[in-house]
Amino acid sequence: MIRRRRPPLPIERTPGGFVVHVDDAERDLLARLMGEMTRLLTGTADAPVLRRVYPPAYHLDADEESETEYQRLMHEELVASRLEALTTVSTALREHTVLDDAGLGALMQSLNTLRLVLGTLLDVDEEHDLEDLSPDDPMIGEHQLYGYLSYLLDAAVRAASS
Repeated sequence: MIRRRRPPLPIERTPGGFVVHVDDAERDLLARLMGEMTRLLTGTADAPVLRRVYPPAYHLDADEESETEYQRLMHEELVASRLEALTTVSTALREHTVLDDAGLGALMQSLNTLRLVLGTLLDVDEEHDLEDLSPDDPMIGEHQLYGYLSYLLDAAVRAASS
């Protein structure tokens, strides 16, 4: 019986760290997306597409003052954390670097940030299923990208827990 070797998962734990197995086109796409996200995060803070990236900590109208104070205290720190993660991932992708635990965390944070923004644009909810979309949907490419980012994030989580 011949045992065939399975292709590696897109993100794999190795003795030296975490390896991202994506081809050059995917690597370029991810790096471009990281750059676009960096520009978005350093732009207008109240861009509607960032709604899910910076959700309110306080939801009741009576807590409006607390929400304003929370955003005042935390927003810059949240932006800085995301920008640092995006830079780490962009560099690792460009240089084909093996990621350490912190790098894998940066990858997961960056992929999730991309998914949050894309999910906001697509108005994705818990019922989102690529199988339910029409091939004629004008946003089919964006939905497929959302699925791909979700796949990569799942692979990163699996690698972290292996």
